[in-house]
Amino acid sequence: MPRVLVSDKLSTTAVQIFKDRGVEVDYLPDVGPDKEKLLSIIDQYDGLAIRSATKVTEKLIAAATKLKVIGRAGIGVDNVDIPAASRKGIIVMNTPFGNSITTAEHAVAMMFALARQLPEANASTKAGKWEKNRFMGTEITGKTLGIIGCGNIGSIVATRGVGLKMHVIAFDPFLSESRASELGVEKVELDTLLARADFITLHTPMTEKTKNIINADSIAKMKKGVHIINCARGGLIVEADLVAALKDGKVAGAAIDVFEVEPATASPLFDLDNVVATPHLGAATSEAQENVALQVAEQMADYLMKGAVSNAINMPSITAEEAPRLKPFVKLAEVLGAFVGQVTDEPITEVEIVFDGATAQMNTRALISAALAGLIRPQVADVNMVSAPIMVKERGIIVSEVKRDKSGVFDGYIMLKVTTPNMTRSIAGTCFSDGKPRFIQIKGINLDAEVGQHMLYTTNADAPGIIGLLGTVCGENGVNIANFQLGRNRPGGDAIALLYLDAPFPENVLEKVRSHKAIDSAKRLQFDIGGF
Repeated sequence: MPRVLVSDKLSTTAVQIFKDRGVEVDYLPDVGPDKEKLLSIIDQYDGLAIRSATKVTEKLIAAATKLKVIGRAGIGVDNVDIPAASRKGIIVMNTPFGNSITTAEHAVAMMFALARQLPEANASTKAGKWEKNRFMGTEITGKTLGIIGCGNIGSIVATRGVGLKMHVIAFDPFLSESRASELGVEKVELDTLLARADFITLHTPMTEKTKNIINADSIAKMKKGVHIINCARGGLIVEADLVAALKDGKVAGAAIDVFEVEPATASPLFDLDNVVATPHLGAATSEAQENVALQVAEQMADYLMKGAVSNAINMPSITAEEAPRLKPFVKLAEVLGAFVGQVTDEPITEVEIVFDGATAQMNTRALISAALAGLIRPQVADVNMVSAPIMVKERGIIVSEVKRDKSGVFDGYIMLKVTTPNMTRSIAGTCFSDGKPRFIQIKGINLDAEVGQHMLYTTNADAPGIIGLLGTVCGENGVNIANFQLGRNRPGGDAIALLYLDAPFPENVLEKVRSHKAIDSAKRLQFDIGGF
């Protein structure tokens, strides 16, 4: 039974979800901030459910010898070392939808607070003053709302802005024209947004490209009297530059929910009357907190019990519905990669994966990850579907994908082609109704071969006596052949043989096979055939 540690505060309903799904769970919400305690127990768990208090560092990941999945109840994963987790093969999930509405509503509320100076007017009135003429507001209707980042949260803000009769413009490199039209927004470049917007709201993740996206240079491009709202991530705004612009009147007001350093117990922004500040309340509603807790529990349990992957940062998603159908082909892709990885001695420069027929309609990102894992496992034993794409990229290997309609007798198959400085090698396979992977082509030679745990693969010119040669060498050295498969491209052309064995082919016998002049090459193969 898989075991999960909940190291931050999560609802009791979420904890019960783990139990109902057959997952053993330890609810220790005080252990998250206690780094040494967490470090001492993390090796006992398959899953770790967190909020923001737990810091999943490289040191913690190194100690997490059993850990398979980290689930963050919330959208931000700044407190998780994702590269370290990926290299270790640990899936990192978040819950991007559970608090989207709540965060979007907070951004809209902050915009209203800025436009009508509500915090200052509230404080003044409660202090016994009646400064009606002091708090002259700005009308929202008809103003231009500029949204930087039009994803889950940004798109909700966009619809609210349209509903408020604002003209909404958005900058997001991934926003399609059709999606922009559906939302009722105008897609623009960043400089255009900065120049035209009366209100600018940020809804983008923190990346190298978005860090400090609002700075002195970008503020200089804005119209005088602009209002800026940030309910996304601290660090998107250079706070010192914003303070200067607020003081000189370039920026009329700012509403800030997130800060460069949190907790933000002191900031020059706090001294300015035209700043509305809240303590990272974007997701702070009871509905959102419950939603993300339930969502992360469901996602982690589905992965640990069914192999379904949802909202993973470092792994292609696999739904619970497609997991059973996809599983045999994931194994097939891994086996194809493992075959090529074991027979290729030269450095691989390129990998092309062809999905033919029915496989082209499947979750090919997951299949590619599986193929890459099998490919480099002969060199890196602990690689998996999460870490493989990272390791392949680090090695400078170019990976490409081809999808095509059915082109042969099989409903669907996968072909893996690799290129080295001196050669190109290919292998293809499919799965029959029994779910077992089969080789259907090697080196362009058609065959129908099952996958065995221990195998010997040989190449030679098609000529009489090869079967006898291999049988004699094995018989004289006590190697039992369980099965035998042959293939050739034409009479007298290239030929291959696959021997199925009860145990790994002995090294000394392998040398005798290789030394025979009729054999071009001989490779010992081993496959993990668990599950089929």
